[in-house]
Amino acid sequence: MLEEAIEAIRRVVPRRVVAFTGAGVSAESGIPTFRGAGGLWRNFRSEDLATPEAFARDPELVWEWYEWRRGLVREAKPNAAHEAIARLGDAGVVVTQNVDGLHARAGSQDVIELHGNLFRVRCVREGKVREAFDAFPTIPPRCECGALLRPDVVWFGEILPEQALTRASEVMQAADLLLVIGTSGVVYPAAGLVSLHRGLSIEINPQASGVSSACTYAIPMTAAAATPAIVEAILEEIHAD
Repeated sequence: MLEEAIEAIRRVVPRRVVAFTGAGVSAESGIPTFRGAGGLWRNFRSEDLATPEAFARDPELVWEWYEWRRGLVREAKPNAAHEAIARLGDAGVVVTQNVDGLHARAGSQDVIELHGNLFRVRCVREGKVREAFDAFPTIPPRCECGALLRPDVVWFGEILPEQALTRASEVMQAADLLLVIGTSGVVYPAAGLVSLHRGLSIEINPQASGVSSACTYAIPMTAAAATPAIVEAILEEIHAD
């Protein structure tokens, strides 16, 4: 299937590529998935902590979980899939459901973060957002105004940021090649973006996902194993023209 997808890339000669990524693209960087059977921390599920209600009830507990996560991600490194996607340069836009920031750390310049970023915080009173990569000296952290800071991420029950969702929809429709990498295809509304694309689409995922049937090709491989070869084929066609 990988060779068939590469042949299709050579026929299409894509110029506008979108990489739509989920948790699977970061799995080989050692970042665990926080949803599902393995997503427990101190006997809490992520669905019990990543909510406005949980934060209002016990901001210290929620922040302890996020600081643990931030520590894991801070130590992680972009893998071969992140680095390959970054090599697309101006030809590629990343639309990601991940909050780990690894695409930017790998060098991708145009990254649309649908679910926010672990290393940004937002003041609950003023709404101001700022970068916050390092660990906080005290938990829960507070803004200079005295109000609580919360992670600048989309929690269960919250809507996606309108600007990010609108731009993601636009680039999906404009792309002549869509790479769907490491996403379960079951988290909406993000998963629904795949249906907006009408051109060549290639999924890279070890298991079938909720969007496999919507893609032209489904490559049953890990992100780090298959993405570099796919990107190399794209770059060969771009540079040959």
